[in-house]
Amino acid sequence: MIADFADHWLLYCSIPVVAALIGWVTKIVAVQMLMYPLEFRGIPPFLGWQGVIPRSAPRMATIAVDLMFGKLIDPQDIIARIDIAELTTRLREPLDAGVDYMVREMMMKHQPRLWVNMPDMAQRAIIERAQRDLPRLIEDIVFDLRTNIDQVMDLRGMAINALVDDKELLVEMVRRVGANELRFIVRSGLIFGTVLGFVQMVTWAFTHSSWLMPAFGGFTGLVTDWLALQMIFRPIKPVGIGPLRWQGLFHKRREQVCTDYGDLIATEILTPARILEAVLNGERADRLASLLNHHVGEFLDLQTGPAKPFMLMVARDSYTALERDAVRFVLDHVRAAANSGFDRHAMEALDVRSLVIEKTKQLDDDEYEGLLRPAFKQDEWKLVAIGAVLGFLVGELQVHLILA
Repeated sequence: MIADFADHWLLYCSIPVVAALIGWVTKIVAVQMLMYPLEFRGIPPFLGWQGVIPRSAPRMATIAVDLMFGKLIDPQDIIARIDIAELTTRLREPLDAGVDYMVREMMMKHQPRLWVNMPDMAQRAIIERAQRDLPRLIEDIVFDLRTNIDQVMDLRGMAINALVDDKELLVEMVRRVGANELRFIVRSGLIFGTVLGFVQMVTWAFTHSSWLMPAFGGFTGLVTDWLALQMIFRPIKPVGIGPLRWQGLFHKRREQVCTDYGDLIATEILTPARILEAVLNGERADRLASLLNHHVGEFLDLQTGPAKPFMLMVARDSYTALERDAVRFVLDHVRAAANSGFDRHAMEALDVRSLVIEKTKQLDDDEYEGLLRPAFKQDEWKLVAIGAVLGFLVGELQVHLILA
């Protein structure tokens, strides 16, 4: 055996190197196949591949959103964070300009003769009164939203649709929350592969079996994939003796993961723009229109005061159209605000990031693990099997090179 090693030392030294490469390459492939391609490529239904995460998008999105709204976020908590006084102060200038524009447009459309013949001072008085009373309208609307939030918007459905419709966002969610864990999977292939390679080298020296290389290649790919996945989540608590201790990498990084998860939810999923889109154009948008119709009607009643009965008597249709156009104007104004810096200000006001980080830190170990584990759990056997197959094929190539 020693003589054989001396004659073929380069061959023997290549065995652990190739084993390390098998471990490394199979991990890179496994991680990429976890996330890509986003859509099925190949010949449906079986000859081809779609990333594990994109293929399971509806299931994974539902699991993630159930955790999000079941344990972390109450939609009323988000609305409760709206400081009405700060909101109206911050939006005072654009709101005043909007009211000025709305009053002039509405009057010119529905009562042009009256408005044109009205003195400038009277026009200004009407506009200023509407501007003065607007904060009360906003306060009433926000209070109603707080009370009836579930009737006006479906945040859960919005979040699921965002993740299912945008598979890249779902992949990004897993990649950002589990960035260190995915890197660990790849790097572990080198370490585990090298260790098994030395075992393979010694075994080859005693047996020279042509089945050894592919068998060890398959074993290396299988074991290193499985072991890497286990070491991400287990053990939950640190175990070991003295300085030699280990804790599942995902649990060890809990503080950082909570921060990354809060950033992701606040900047990609529960953004003010997405929430506003769900309110304005979601399945329950008609309920918002009904709510606004009620409050805008009260607002117009306040502006017309004692003159309303007379206006209804002489121009009922015009007054009804005025109410309808006012509601439409409010909705259009909100949409315009969403496209002009609203998102940044609203993100600061709602501060969903801090809320999510705080609640994520309060999760128990199993619930916390649910942030990432669903990305691997159901289909992890496929990743392990792929590692074994790739390892076997590389091992078969290796034995042919050795025998040649």
